[in-house]
This record gives sequence, structure tokens and C-alpha cells, in this order.
Amino acid sequence: MTTDSGTPPSSTTTAFFAQAGLSFALALLTLVGSVFYLPVDPWIRAFLGVGILYLTTSAFTLAKCVRDHQESQQVVTRLDQARVEAILSQHDPFKPLT
Repeated sequence: MTTDSGTPPSSTTTAFFAQAGLSFALALLTLVGSVFYLPVDPWIRAFLGVGILYLTTSAFTLAKCVRDHQESQQVVTRLDQARVEAILSQHDPFKPLT
């Protein structure tokens, strides 16, 4: 199924996007809050905070790489499908083999 512009429709609904965003925010805030109230020295708290920042940025980078890979595969698949359709539209099964 494709839209009028020839691109496949997005399978992500607004509700799913909102749920994923809220889930991420809740997990991040919970982790930051638990590190903040951890009964340890400030330098240990700072180390864990930097770890949280690194993990968060790494998660965004990984998600972007996965998305880019999926989009590139989708374009290749559509190009291959267009080539097959062009070959099939030019094929005449009643043409004699000479």
C-alpha cells in the first residue's frame, strides 16, 4: 500500500510516538533522580551522571543509524521493484522467439 506520492505510509502512529517519548523521559528522569539521591560522594555521583549522558547520546546515535539503514534499504527495495515492473511491462509473452 502506498500513498498518493508513491511513498509507503508511516507505520508509527502519534500515540506510539508519544508513548515512546514519555517512556524514555520517565526512564531518564528516574535514573537521574536515583543517582542524585544516592548516598555516595559527589565525584561518584558526577561519574554516574556522565555515564548517563554518554548512554543517552549513544542511544540516540544508535537509533539514528538504525533508522538511516532501514531507510536506505527501503529505497533500494523500491528501486528493485520499479526495475522488475519496467521489465515486466516491456515483456510480450506472445512475441515469437527469433
